[in-house]
This record gives sequence, C-alpha cells and structure tokens, in this order.
Amino acid sequence: MEHWLWIILAALCCECKGEDKVTQTRADVTAAEGDVVTVDCTFESTYSGPTLFWYKQEGNDSPKYMLKCISTTVENAPEFPSDRFHATINGTSVPLTIKKLHLSDSAVYYCALQPTVTGNSTSLYKNLWSKDNTILHNVH
Repeated sequence: MEHWLWIILAALCCECKGEDKVTQTRADVTAAEGDVVTVDCTFESTYSGPTLFWYKQEGNDSPKYMLKCISTTVENAPEFPSDRFHATINGTSVPLTIKKLHLSDSAVYYCALQPTVTGNSTSLYKNLWSKDNTILHNVH
C-alpha cells in the first residue's frame, strides 16, 4: 500500500521598500513515500548576495528552520541532513529538493528571503512590550 504525502507551499516574504520578494507558485505537491520532490521558490532582491532560508511547519507547530543558502554555500540544520534536504541558489530561484520522502515530510514548506536594509537601519527593529509588560513583541 502506497502512502501519499502532501506538501503545502507557502511564501514567507520579508519586504523592504517593496523591492525584495519571494514567490512560491505551486499550491501543493502530492508524492509517494520514497520519491524525490522539488519545491520551487523564486525571488527578487536588490542585494547582489541574498540569503534565502527554508522552513518546515507541521500542523499547528511553529516553523522549523531547515537550511539557509548564501551564494554557493548551503548550511543545513542538524535535523535536516544534506543527503535528503538540499537547496541551491540558481539565478533568481532556490528550489528545495527532498529525497527519499518519508510520511513525516508531509508539511508546509516556507521559503524566506532575508530582508536587505539600506540607509539608516536603527529604526528597523523596535521592541514593544505588551500593556501588561509580560510579552516583548519584535516589530520589523
């Protein structure tokens, strides 16, 4: 009996001045256990050396960092070994390839572009406490 995996794609885009963006065009991918699947992600950046990230989100859990790509360098998180999870920046795309699919690979995958900042960045990050001073919110 074949087990089917559902991989949902979502774009996580951090925009600065509306010039940088990430796009994931396919809404979902269906594949069988053991297959190889590639999740597409394209981006636009005004920065000549962008940094892109991949995240995996299962159910209602927080997204988990998988890997980051800087130029020709790829750094995988320990729980996402490079022999199964790989991405490389190729022009304006950074496709994620997952080999030997497991049922546990069924998730939402996010591609994110590190924001680029020009000019005065001191006001980019502001810390705001909740009214009862129990939660610190980061606003970007």
